[in-house]
Amino acid sequence: MSIPKVSIRQIKAARAMLDWSQADLAQRSGVSEPTIKRLEASGGDLGGRLDTAQKIVDTLKEAGVLFLDGPYNGDGGPGVRLRDRQAGNAAAPASISNGKT
Repeated sequence: MSIPKVSIRQIKAARAMLDWSQADLAQRSGVSEPTIKRLEASGGDLGGRLDTAQKIVDTLKEAGVLFLDGPYNGDGGPGVRLRDRQAGNAAAPASISNGKT
């Protein structure tokens, strides 16, 4: 088993989407808040001990976060999105009204 290929930016973005503070993530994941702060201050890929990284990623996934990976290109790259909690699927973008009824 290896450390999940998730970046610190993805962790921060996931917390923002859930409106969670570092303290919230620490409490929910069972990882100490100083550890969350230290990991997020490091930048790059999520590091640390395997079990710590796995707890963080699993907690965010259980809260509905989907981690997207892939190379940076014209169509995007790594990121996060929230799963549709009702259907258990990835949330579709809100439709934009074209003004027609």
